[in-house]
Amino acid sequence: MHRFRSRLLVAATLCLLLASPLEAAKKKNLEARISAVLAEPEMARGFWGIEIVSLTSGKVLFSQNADKLFTPASNTKLFTTAASLALIGPDYKFRTTVETNGLLDKHGRLSGDLRLVGRGDPNLSGRELPYDLRTQRNDHPIKVLEDLADSLVQKGVKYVDGDLVADDSYFAFERYGEGWSQDDLVWGDGAPVSALTINDNVVFVNILPADRAGERAFVTIVPFADYYRIDNRIMTTPAGTARRIFFNREPGSTALTLWGEMPIDDKGANEALAIEDPAAFAAELFRSLLEKRGITVYGRERTHHTELAGLATFSVTATAEARGGEGDMPRPGQLSPSMVLATFESKPLLEDIRVINKVSQNLHAEILLRLLGREKGNAATIDSGLEVLRGFLTKAGVPGDQYVFYDGSGLSRQNLVTPHAIVSLLEYASRQTWGTDFRETLPLAGVDGSLAERLRGTIAQGRVYGKTGSLGGVKTLSGYVTTNRGEQIAFAILTNNFNVPAKKVTDAIDGIVVKIVDDGAPRK
Repeated sequence: MHRFRSRLLVAATLCLLLASPLEAAKKKNLEARISAVLAEPEMARGFWGIEIVSLTSGKVLFSQNADKLFTPASNTKLFTTAASLALIGPDYKFRTTVETNGLLDKHGRLSGDLRLVGRGDPNLSGRELPYDLRTQRNDHPIKVLEDLADSLVQKGVKYVDGDLVADDSYFAFERYGEGWSQDDLVWGDGAPVSALTINDNVVFVNILPADRAGERAFVTIVPFADYYRIDNRIMTTPAGTARRIFFNREPGSTALTLWGEMPIDDKGANEALAIEDPAAFAAELFRSLLEKRGITVYGRERTHHTELAGLATFSVTATAEARGGEGDMPRPGQLSPSMVLATFESKPLLEDIRVINKVSQNLHAEILLRLLGREKGNAATIDSGLEVLRGFLTKAGVPGDQYVFYDGSGLSRQNLVTPHAIVSLLEYASRQTWGTDFRETLPLAGVDGSLAERLRGTIAQGRVYGKTGSLGGVKTLSGYVTTNRGEQIAFAILTNNFNVPAKKVTDAIDGIVVKIVDDGAPRK
């Protein structure tokens, strides 16, 4: 037995001695191949930060500027979603209600105000859940509001003596993050944040050519056609000409100007444009749905926000005729205990985290940040959410001097993070009970989400779960890789300050990922 153990010890020692040179050679080979990509003249002009770590052995396989700070873009979502899974949990559900502080009599008359109360549900829209390969929307973007209105009819409500109040006070009234570009605020990517979010706080502008050249194009808006005041100057042009369409909406305005040309043989265009005040939008839309069902509201539409300064509540007027006015103070009894008339409950939080990471949904990530603040911090604010996030990252072993965040989505250009911080987060997540769920919310290379068209047909297809990120001059990709040998890898690739076409940078990043997968072994 003693001789047998000795032989085992000798064999193990020989294996280690043989493996070390092999590991060193493999690492050196990977370094050489990645360095060749980074040395290309167009790539060398930008800044690269990379860290690649084996989850199997814990060894760093490649590192360049791993402790330098970079703009992460949507890689920020990795931190927000991981913290939400860990602290709030995958099974959390949002609740939206219709309430009243009055009484409903036998004649269907409601004596008080009718309140539509949001608590952060990001999927009061036509998005179909669970997510399956791509975001799919049905033809009923306001079905939840319609169902709530139907519930009131079933309860016997016919008249509302008070006002219709859209209440998004569950979160503080912080619609935008610090460091967001003014240009972002017009489009769906920069939609305002609210605890009462309908259709991702956007309207879809659909444009089709007219029947004859020289006539104005057709412009329609859904789901609420009356929200924007449209000045349509888009002209239909002969077949074969170029499409050129321009939009203008000043911040704070609901006047939308469109101009340009659309050829007569064009299949049409569709753009998601952000609304200005989500609660005001919800109030107007809900009132119209009630009126269609024969419910008369004698009062006006109002919004109930939570003011950031001092977190005091106040109300602002939000009628179609006076949107943007100074508003009014809460009326006595407005915040008295309410009777719930109708309720809608969301799908589990994990389903939305999958949407956030797969398609890089900014608004939903921002809602998560505020939810972290409300559920685990001191207030439903950006600052409170970021404080909770810092506490989580400290526990996860992510160095506090290697990141600074101003939002939860990555839209802010003031966010900074090191590749090492990202890899540290990914390593920590891989060891947690929620780690598999987290990994699978990320886009799968060549299969779905923002990686559906990337790495397709390469050895990396189906072997990379990665979160993309993109801003002007910024491209990032971080996540998990399974190599040909079956080794599990965590990686972060961040690029900043490029002025070459974005596809060239993306192709270079993808080339690096392929080199990580290709570790010299035949593909399993």
